[in-house]
Amino acid sequence: MNTTQIKGNWNELKGKLKQKYAILTDDDLLFSEGKEDELVGRLQEKLGKTKEEIHTLISDI
Repeated sequence: MNTTQIKGNWNELKGKLKQKYAILTDDDLLFSEGKEDELVGRLQEKLGKTKEEIHTLISDI
């Protein structure tokens, strides 16, 4: 899944991530244009995963 697809489906993806990882909040999953790296960093910190693991996790949802 590329960045454009993620942007288009973000609300759905956000809901699925919150179901799978209850520790994530709306603030953790805030997606702002041009801030993709910041989002990935927040998810890395919360979930203890690498950048590649985060990208894979999002792609697999």
